[in-house]
Amino acid sequence: MSIFETGLAPSAVNHIALSPLSFIERTASVYGEHPAVIHGSIRRNWQQTYARCRRLAGALSARGIGKGDTVAVMLPNIPAMLEAHFGVPMIGAVLNTLNVRLDARAIAFMLEHGEAKVLIADREFHAVIDEALGLLSRPLLVIDVNDPEYGEGCAVSPLDYEAFLAEGDPQFVWHWPDDEWQAISLNYTSGTTGNPKGVIYHHRGAYLNSLGNQMTWAMGHHPVYLWTLPMFHCNGWCYPWTVTALAGTHVFLRRVDPQKILALINQYQVTHLCAAPIVLNGLANLPDATRLTLDHPVDAMLAGAAPPAKVIGAVEAMGIKVTHVYGLTEVYGPVTVCAWHAQWDERPLDERARIKARQGVRYPTLEGLMVADPATLEPVASDGQTIGEIFMRGNTVMKGYLKNSEATREAFEGGWFHTGDLAVRHADGYIEIKDRLKDIIISGGENISTIELEDVLYRHPAILEAAVVARPDEKWGETPCAFVHLKDEHQGIREADIILFCREHLAGFKVPRTVVFSELPKTSTGKIQKYLLREWVKAL
Repeated sequence: MSIFETGLAPSAVNHIALSPLSFIERTASVYGEHPAVIHGSIRRNWQQTYARCRRLAGALSARGIGKGDTVAVMLPNIPAMLEAHFGVPMIGAVLNTLNVRLDARAIAFMLEHGEAKVLIADREFHAVIDEALGLLSRPLLVIDVNDPEYGEGCAVSPLDYEAFLAEGDPQFVWHWPDDEWQAISLNYTSGTTGNPKGVIYHHRGAYLNSLGNQMTWAMGHHPVYLWTLPMFHCNGWCYPWTVTALAGTHVFLRRVDPQKILALINQYQVTHLCAAPIVLNGLANLPDATRLTLDHPVDAMLAGAAPPAKVIGAVEAMGIKVTHVYGLTEVYGPVTVCAWHAQWDERPLDERARIKARQGVRYPTLEGLMVADPATLEPVASDGQTIGEIFMRGNTVMKGYLKNSEATREAFEGGWFHTGDLAVRHADGYIEIKDRLKDIIISGGENISTIELEDVLYRHPAILEAAVVARPDEKWGETPCAFVHLKDEHQGIREADIILFCREHLAGFKVPRTVVFSELPKTSTGKIQKYLLREWVKAL
């Protein structure tokens, strides 16, 4: 036996499950009077916020909700969403944040597949919620959130959120998870190959990625964080837990408005925000007459297609420092970062922009990252040219896909998580995405499946063949471009007709912005050559 063996098994004295629930308890006890929430006229400190989270947990528990039950929420960036990130897992339940941009059929699928017992929804979404509930095969408890900063819409339920909280005890005694492997949340992918897949997060991964955010960004104590990133995306990239751990202040923004973003940054001395590139594009393209000068430095973290050099230059001139990250739903949000070196500051803007476009290196909390041959898993040369697939492994990889063991097995084959993204590795070890195995389009931070869009296009009676590729867009990063070959008897069909048809069958952000009428290039076996279509797009 080694001299370092005590002969004792781990116990409560020296081993406890890692969970981000510990963050709010500590912050409320140490910095209870520090501002926690700013939402319009609403102001709450950490003691008050902690009490509301405990009320939510207690009220859910009193209604019979407990360990392993799913609580779905369809909420914008408002305080109730933050409360759900703590109140729901406090009773061992699993939080399922729904994408507020999806249609009723997709929402209904997620509620059914995830077996939600409770739905907490903002009344802005009453129409889509009513339709989705009508598609369900079983009832569930629905709670209506009436945000005073919205003041519109219809109630989704007679049960009001504030009244529901009043049912709970602000001193409710919540319990630590039995196991850090226990599920904490359920996030659905965008359905790139049929129905969306339910990605299961565990307490350990949520805890570690929350710390990884802090380590990577060096956020310091008491950050003031502006919620421009939708909190339904990968649990807000774990920032509900990160900012809470640092006793920061959550500044909520219900709708993205570039001018309001600048006003909030100055008014509340915002230090950090996360966003899709479209948000920075909006700030950079504000009219000079409405553009405010920032009176302090701000850090912005963005993921997705990197903005062009002129946008990076414009926001840098405003005092915003850009950090580029990369991740997926399956890894709790961002897990790689284009870690910056001071000597790069002296390089020309175009060169800095090219460097910032790289997906970079792994977070300290991700144990493995490689670019390798998809078949052999042999790492590619670090020459910036040889393309391989991005693979990851570590504690911040998902638990697996809900009710889909086959998809989980395929994703984890060979002991690595297969991202499906193609990249090169540069000589300095930084990775850079070049393409996507599944042709996913990232538009304004949202994933759009070309397969799903093509399926809709083929339903149009005038279309003989269709293919969809990404078209670069300064505002959205990428937008769908549809190439369609019409049947001979329907040559009078116009672009507007195709777009209208798609709008009737798809969520708005998935609708193609451009339609090109043409015969489609094919291989000798009849396969459409999308790489040629991508070249054609560049000439549009």
